[in-house]
Amino acid sequence: MTKQELEKILSEVKTGSKSIDQALEELKYFPYSDLGFARIDHHREVRTGYPEIVYCAGKTLDQVREIFRVMAERENNIFGTRANDEMYKAVKEILPDAVYYDVARIISVKKKQTEIPDSRIAVVTAGTSDIPVAEEAAVTAELLGNNVVRIYDAGVAGIHRLVDKLPDIKNCRVVIVIAGMEGALASVVGGLVDKPVIAVPTSVGYGANFGGISALLAMLTSCSSGVTVVNIDNGFGAGFSASMINRLK
Repeated sequence: MTKQELEKILSEVKTGSKSIDQALEELKYFPYSDLGFARIDHHREVRTGYPEIVYCAGKTLDQVREIFRVMAERENNIFGTRANDEMYKAVKEILPDAVYYDVARIISVKKKQTEIPDSRIAVVTAGTSDIPVAEEAAVTAELLGNNVVRIYDAGVAGIHRLVDKLPDIKNCRVVIVIAGMEGALASVVGGLVDKPVIAVPTSVGYGANFGGISALLAMLTSCSSGVTVVNIDNGFGAGFSASMINRLK
């Protein structure tokens, strides 16, 4: 329930168009619904500006479907991360408007329009293998109401590919840089733009990459000021943070 929805209920009670009992019924599950296996936080959008987002990995099909069903009773946009095709089909059985972004592994149900700022977010990857994480970041940012510019396969092994796209990157308010291997791209971009850079290390790489640890440590020890780092393969966290920055007044 959003702040506006709460104010609407109170206004309807004051004008007599809704009884106190009706209002109490609507407020019954405010601020959360207890499903036994999960407690859905309906109050989160009031506190943070964004509704609760479902992390689907590790949940059963029935749990994912039930969470989406309960959340769909409110007028909030819904989306779940790290979802597979079976989860999407289970949700679509009860919510026909559900959309699945297979590369990003995100299920979305759009229930209302979101005001989109003029400023944009750039999502830049070092290589094609980083695209799944990049798409999680890009789709997250888009579903939270942002315009996204995608620039893929612009790593330091062919730095001219990045330089060609610098004008597009500089026209964005926030830059998400996604790289595996040695993770050098975040430092390079951080030294070329006057925008906040959110670095995402990926698990892409050969053995000494240690599943993304080498990229993570390189990004954490970057000499470029203004580079912040999220966890390995955490495209969602980067997209969410970028959205918060981009939508600041």
